[in-house]
Amino acid sequence: MKLRVVILAAGKGTRMRSDLPKVLHKVANKPMVEHVIDTARSLKPEAINLIYGHGGEQLQNTIQGDDLTWVEQREQLGTGHAVQQVIPYLKDDEKVVILYGDVPLLTESTLIKLLTATQTTELGLLTMTLDDPNGYGRIVRNTDKQVTGIVEQKDANAEQLAIQEVNTGIMIADGVELKAWLENLSNDNAQKEYYLTDIVAMAAEQGVTIATAQPDATYEVEGANNRQQLAQLERAFQRRQADELMTQGVTLIDPARFDCRGKLTVGNDVTFDINVVIEGDVTIGNNVTVEPNCVIKDAIIGDNTVIRANSHIEGAAVANNCKVGPFARLRPGAELADEAQVGNFVEMKKSRLGKGSKASHLTYLGDAQVGEYANIGAGTITCNYDGVNKFLTEIGDGAFIGSNSSLVAPVKIGNNATVGAGSVVTREVADEELAVARGKQRNISGWQRPQKKGS
Repeated sequence: MKLRVVILAAGKGTRMRSDLPKVLHKVANKPMVEHVIDTARSLKPEAINLIYGHGGEQLQNTIQGDDLTWVEQREQLGTGHAVQQVIPYLKDDEKVVILYGDVPLLTESTLIKLLTATQTTELGLLTMTLDDPNGYGRIVRNTDKQVTGIVEQKDANAEQLAIQEVNTGIMIADGVELKAWLENLSNDNAQKEYYLTDIVAMAAEQGVTIATAQPDATYEVEGANNRQQLAQLERAFQRRQADELMTQGVTLIDPARFDCRGKLTVGNDVTFDINVVIEGDVTIGNNVTVEPNCVIKDAIIGDNTVIRANSHIEGAAVANNCKVGPFARLRPGAELADEAQVGNFVEMKKSRLGKGSKASHLTYLGDAQVGEYANIGAGTITCNYDGVNKFLTEIGDGAFIGSNSSLVAPVKIGNNATVGAGSVVTREVADEELAVARGKQRNISGWQRPQKKGS
């Protein structure tokens, strides 16, 4: 079965009160329409038509894909008018799936249910049954339970208003029939718009059996027209992510205070405390604990590692049996080998800390290569930048760097070498040497402290 997906993404989103097109507002740090496109791609369609209007340039600059065919809707004259723009692309022998760029939580499994229901007929609708259907178009059925049309709430009589099955707008139609129905749409209504829902009555009048299916959860078919609804979608998405992780065996101390805004791969016996944020592509091994208020982005965390509270890890690789934080920052290119430790207010960028090495307090390691079982004292920094270029600092196995030392790159500290506290090291320290590079202490007797001057 050939598939074409048509995504309506031309709305301005006035109630968002934003210069950004509505479908570019984000859920889980990804534009709503990108969620829809990803779901569409999961069906492996022959083509995806993206109908755009307001903010078309912004949309095309943000959303990429060789599989997307952009179709402009210059005037917004209703949903039927939007789909009419793809008539030149429609083929007779395909099923056409119609989706909406501001309905980001629809799942592949729900669409497969609708596709299955529509295999033997020309039109299928995704509907849902609500305790409170207020505001939705009602699905009208005859005495044989066959769909005969959709009536909007403002046009519904008392009997129709009592109907709890409502229209989601998502449908699947055969290409040849869809073209004919679209060409026969009328804008003879108060809004002077072409409604896609009118094709349902056309199909019923022609004797077409209209198939229906329902989503697994109502939030799948909810859209966002304002910031409040956008926030509700964010929480629904995050709760779904949390439920999936807990099903995999992950412990979430509070599922309502965990955010996954990317792709997360986890091993066994992983625990996330509150206010942990995952972004980008993150892989976490077995028996890992992440304490509160941590952000992990585009990173790999090995087995039996503890990420202590308030740490930020981005573009970094942390091996097995490591300890990070609290209040540590690992920036892109940071790498910790097995059993390495970084502690309070330690920052690393484009640096490697070897097996069993420690930088426990108040340290900056930039463009540094540290060997095994070295100790980096509190307040140590690698002075890697001269204002134009960056240079490498090399620290050997078993080296001991005393507190408050500055290592001015390029410089090499040998194996088992020692740097005395407070040193400014500007040249190589050989293996097992002691370097002391600081001014000679002077004690001045009778020195008077400065006095506060009168006003």
